Amino acid sequence: MKATTPPAHETAPDTHTRIMVFIPAYNCAPQIGRVIAQFTPAVMRHVSRLVVIDNRSTDDTLDRARDALANLPADRWLLLRNRENHGLGGSHKVAFDHAIAQGFTHLVVLHGDDQGSIADLLPLLDAGAHLSCDALLGGRFMRGSRLPGYSRLRTALNHLANWALTAITFTRVHDLGAGLNLYRVAVFADRAYLPFIDTLSFNQMLLLHSLDAGHRLHFFPLTWREDDQVSNARLAHMGVRLARIMLGYMFNRRDLLTRNLGRADGQYLSEIIAGGAA
Repeated sequence: MKATTPPAHETAPDTHTRIMVFIPAYNCAPQIGRVIAQFTPAVMRHVSRLVVIDNRSTDDTLDRARDALANLPADRWLLLRNRENHGLGGSHKVAFDHAIAQGFTHLVVLHGDDQGSIADLLPLLDAGAHLSCDALLGGRFMRGSRLPGYSRLRTALNHLANWALTAITFTRVHDLGAGLNLYRVAVFADRAYLPFIDTLSFNQMLLLHSLDAGHRLHFFPLTWREDDQVSNARLAHMGVRLARIMLGYMFNRRDLLTRNLGRADGQYLSEIIAGGAA
């Protein structure tokens, strides 16, 4: 079994990196201000641009995000709204496309519902760990992680799914898709993510693509909270979808990873609501 070995932490941070942080937001008005408040000056020294992408929220997430972002330097953030509801996966595609077009070297994903904390990634950035791997992936279910308020049933089911994928891929997998990850943009320059499904299962397909492509992955522990968040994931539905994805990877991975499960036209459009130049 292959191991996801930690990158060399002795590497000094590279001053030429350009890190874009992407916050997907959908109906998280109570939490989005708290997430944006995490971006203190100490955090922003690592961040070239903070991009919040609202996926057609039906509450006042957009307005609250704009109010919170106004406390940051105007040229360091961007607020986008998808022209249609693209799903979580579709919002990722908008973010990846933006990062590629604007020449960012790394893309950080931090979900807008305030379950995770950017602080868990800072020691790795300080040590330059992002320079010697293709992805730093939050592992909610690995040793050292904490899950205050997280359901025991969901924890057990996730452990089972992680071990199943570990057996299928011969690589130790600690999480099928947490809401705090960092990716090296260059490995996605071919936009291989474009045909992936636009639902919550996008993260699983992105992980399988990275494993299949031989990307250098490193999982890291984090704290993942459940306080006032409302989950959009239905356990039974997600379980069936995950089983189909795993079976597809086992028996016809090329079809799974290249068949178009997204928009037929491949267009994931958004509009600038506020912020610095795109």
